[in-house]
Amino acid sequence: MTGDQLIILGPAFLIALVILVVGVRNVRSEKDLIEERLGRYEQDQQSFLELRQEEEAVESKGALNNVRDAFDNALQERTFGKKWRQQLARADLKLTVAEFAALHVVAMIGFFMAGFLILAPGNLVFAIIAGFIGFFAPRMYVSRATGQRLIRFEQQLPDTLGLWVNALRSGFSVLQAMEAISKDAPEPTATEFKRVVQEVQLGIDMEEALEHLLARVESEDLDLVVTAVNIQREVGGNLAEILDVISNTVRERIKLKGEIRVLTSQGRFTGYLISALPIALALFLM
Repeated sequence: MTGDQLIILGPAFLIALVILVVGVRNVRSEKDLIEERLGRYEQDQQSFLELRQEEEAVESKGALNNVRDAFDNALQERTFGKKWRQQLARADLKLTVAEFAALHVVAMIGFFMAGFLILAPGNLVFAIIAGFIGFFAPRMYVSRATGQRLIRFEQQLPDTLGLWVNALRSGFSVLQAMEAISKDAPEPTATEFKRVVQEVQLGIDMEEALEHLLARVESEDLDLVVTAVNIQREVGGNLAEILDVISNTVRERIKLKGEIRVLTSQGRFTGYLISALPIALALFLM
């Protein structure tokens, strides 16, 4: 390895090591995150999608934690920070905005190192391209996680509505039925309905809590359910029968989407292959 390469790699390794150590020391457990969110939730009655970082004078906090919290607050005030927080909530990832930003830097440096030292040793152009890809890798992962979570939620929705209908016909209220769903349904349905129940129990109107659910999940099928519940609360009616009809409709839509996906799979594969050819050719020529 030449002196110029050491000049480039030395500081980069040092920065990556510092960020990695700080990240490991400050990663909080899922339980701590839940307790913190619920604490803020009880005071401000905000949705899980709109939680804001509070300023707390905690003597036990070290200088590093204070800097991290200040950085996190500053990022959340930015437009992209609010968007990141919303995306993390939809993907149900236990990360703060500051940790997500640090992950961008770590991934960029990691991809750069892999490209420069392993994939194409000594090729600085390839390493820069790899670092650029690494910078966007966390966002690609969050987008994929959000999409997969939405697919699971929509696939579970007919069974969820069936459970809801049975609970209503057994004499449960709407809130009690949603609480039963939060206990008996699989993930991610259980978590999302648990959040709705917690919001209502803490004083938030059910219509607003359901709007928060719809903002987190962004499902057209769920929109039908939320609309039906809101209309029933305003004008009355047999909610169990309405949800039963919606359940059958959603089930048929899922079946139709599956058939369309099978019929278009070959065309999509061809499109992916054609899109990847220029990139593969460029990498081969390098």
